[in-house]
Amino acid sequence: MGLDGIKKAMDFNGNHSTMTMFVLLGLSDEKELQLILFPIFLEIYLVSFIWNLGLILLIRMYSRLHTPMYIFLSFLSFTDICYSSSISPRTLSDILKDEKMISFIACAIQYFVVAWMGMAVCCLLAAMTYDRYVAIVSPLQYSAIMAPGLCGKMVAGAYVTGFLSSLSQTVSCFNLNYCSPNIIQHFFCDLPQIISLSCSNPFIRQRILLEAIFIVFGSLFVILWSCGFIVASILNICSAKCSAKAFNTCASRLTAMTLFFGTALSVYLCPSSSHSMKQDKVLSVFCVILIPILNPLIYSLRNKEIKVALEKVIKRSTH
Repeated sequence: MGLDGIKKAMDFNGNHSTMTMFVLLGLSDEKELQLILFPIFLEIYLVSFIWNLGLILLIRMYSRLHTPMYIFLSFLSFTDICYSSSISPRTLSDILKDEKMISFIACAIQYFVVAWMGMAVCCLLAAMTYDRYVAIVSPLQYSAIMAPGLCGKMVAGAYVTGFLSSLSQTVSCFNLNYCSPNIIQHFFCDLPQIISLSCSNPFIRQRILLEAIFIVFGSLFVILWSCGFIVASILNICSAKCSAKAFNTCASRLTAMTLFFGTALSVYLCPSSSHSMKQDKVLSVFCVILIPILNPLIYSLRNKEIKVALEKVIKRSTH
C-alpha cells in the first residue's frame, strides 16, 4: 500500500486527521498464494452456505425434527450463514484487489454483524448444551422443561444479547479517536486490530475488549456447568449401551464448542506479543471461515435422525 493510498483514506486538518477509510492488509502479500487461496476459500464459503441452508430447510420440512435440539441447530446454521457472509465475500473480493480499502462506516457495519453473530453463536451453543443437559439428567421432565415457549425465549435471548453487546462494542469502538496510521493488519475489521489504531485512553480500549470477553465467558460457564452435570449423570447410568449413546450425543457438541471457543479465546485473550500476525490470521480464518462449515458437518454427519430425514426428502423428490 503506497503513501497515496494512505493519504486518500485520511482527511488531514492541521495537526490532526479524521479517519474516513481503513486499509486492510488482507490474508497475504504474496500474489501467487492469493491466487491459490481464492478458489479454496470460494469453495469453502459456497459449501458452507449450501450445507447450512440445506440443513435449515431439512429441519423445517421434516416434522420429526421439530424438536428443541434441531430448532437450535437450525438457528445455529442461520447464524453461521450470516457470520461467514459478513466476511467471506469481501475477503474473496479483496484477494483480487491491489488496494484493499474499506470505508469507516462499512468497517463499523462489518464488525457489528460479525460481533452480533459471534455472540449469538456463543449463546446458542450454551442453549444447545443446556438442552442436552435436561435431556440426559431429567429425561422424564424434558418435554415439560424444554417447552416451545422456553426454546423461543432462549433463541430470542441469544440474538438480543448478541445484538445489544455488539451495538455497545461497535458504538464504543468507532467513537474512539483515531490518530495513528489507518492500516488494519488483518483481512477483516476485527476488534483487537481496530482499537490498536486508536490513540484514546488505553483503559477505554480495554473496557471494550472486556465487554466482548464477558459474553464469551458467560456462555462458556453455562456450557462447562451443563457438561459437568451431563458427565456425572452418564457415569451414574448402569447400562453401558445407554452410557455409550449419551457420550456419543455429547461428543459432537463438545468438539464443535472446543473448536469455536478455543480459537476465539486464542485470538482475543492472548497478548499480541505472544503470537505473530500470521498466526493470528490463521486462527481467525479457522474461526470465521472454517467453523461455519464444520458446525453442520459435526452435528449432522453422525446423526441418524438427520440421515433418515434426508433419505425421506430425497425419496419424495425423486417420485
